[in-house]
Amino acid sequence: MLTNIAIGLVTSFLGGGFVWSWERAKRARTVARRAAFFGVRPGQTCLFVLGSKYNSPGTAHYRDVRAVVELGLLAGELQCHVSLESGAFRGGNDDRTEFCVGGPTGSANLRTGGHLAAHLPGVVIHPYDDTRPDSVAIEVDGEKFLFDRGNQEYALVAKFTPAESVRPVFLVAGQSSVANLAAIHFLRREYAQVSRHLSSVERFCVLIKVSGIRTYEFHRAEMEREVTAAAFTQ
Repeated sequence: MLTNIAIGLVTSFLGGGFVWSWERAKRARTVARRAAFFGVRPGQTCLFVLGSKYNSPGTAHYRDVRAVVELGLLAGELQCHVSLESGAFRGGNDDRTEFCVGGPTGSANLRTGGHLAAHLPGVVIHPYDDTRPDSVAIEVDGEKFLFDRGNQEYALVAKFTPAESVRPVFLVAGQSSVANLAAIHFLRREYAQVSRHLSSVERFCVLIKVSGIRTYEFHRAEMEREVTAAAFTQ
């Protein structure tokens, strides 16, 4: 009887150890996949570049601040450190993964405009003009994704590594602060779903659609389309 009890205890111990090891390995794989998608490594420093409120230099929209808080939570989950700069920041991101948040319209984030011009020649973000239907529209490959404020909006999300850097830039250029926040909130939770639609997580460009804003604000977001090939081609 004692032998049977001993065998039972050993079996339980080994089984529990196996389950613990398997769960730990599973969590490690999940963290590794998420880190790969966002282009970070545990222990590194991430650079957050935050734009200004539309036509208000030095003033950040509170939703963009919330977007950075979301990124900060992500960085904490991936055990990364954070440094923060404004959209007026100049220079390379070097060995820091850069998260650049905010569109270039109205000089809200000048760095976004620079990134688009240098790395995404196939993307056009139209200037604000309330007399035109394509005001603030994101255009890729001849198709315009129109800005319907408070109803349906879009955010362009791109990841690429500048030639002078060793870590990537993760760019979020929304048509509004709501779109910026919605894209980050969505990707932080659904990165695995988006990854399945990408040919590579090393370099990509996707459009995130936000709908039902008057009812759900930034919570109803989905991947609209991958536009990698068109975005990175002149």
